Amino acid sequence: MPDLRKTLARCVCCALVLAAWPSRTVEAPVAAERVIFSNGQVLSTTGRTTVGDAMILQLRDGGELAVTPDLIDRIETDAAGLPQLDSTASAGPALPARPYAEIVLAAAQRHGVDPLLVHAVIETESAYRADAISSQGALGLMQLMPATVEDLGVDDPYDPATNIDAGTRYLRSLLDKFGTRGALAAYNAGEAAVRQFNGVPPYRETRYFVGRVLALFDAHRDAAEGETAN
Repeated sequence: MPDLRKTLARCVCCALVLAAWPSRTVEAPVAAERVIFSNGQVLSTTGRTTVGDAMILQLRDGGELAVTPDLIDRIETDAAGLPQLDSTASAGPALPARPYAEIVLAAAQRHGVDPLLVHAVIETESAYRADAISSQGALGLMQLMPATVEDLGVDDPYDPATNIDAGTRYLRSLLDKFGTRGALAAYNAGEAAVRQFNGVPPYRETRYFVGRVLALFDAHRDAAEGETAN
């Protein structure tokens, strides 16, 4: 199989001197991930940031690789590298232990949302970092925007239980309005954008967000079914 870096080199206009690039949009540090490219090749990563239209992947050997998102088919969480912030948490036989599993399960049952979907949103939004703050000001595990925090009456968006309950409640309201794909698009881009385009808007970030959440959701569902079968 050809060297992945050589295969992807043509998507970068020139060799990267990362310190000289424009300021990065720093995403919350992610758990170990598997990046699956459209050509079938797989790359294990430990984090990522964005610089303009390029995605900078942090490699396990300490290096970095710049790619354009259109080369990526999907991104999956590497379960072996997922941080176990609550190793004793149990969400039942259908939901393997994950960070904040009991809190997620309680919120999901309270608001009638699949807990695996809530986990997929949290992984995509913050990689389970309760103190995450985006460049747009989104806060906490489920990256609630300040306006949403105010609308939902959230006192402390950094408190895991409060944030997850509010985010799940908000996600439930979007699911009722737009269905799964539309709800995820609205969660990322806002309800007005989904209404304007009558579905997922043609924004690269939003399409990436929806695709990644659904890919994680499918992967977690397959894993949960495997656990149940065993």
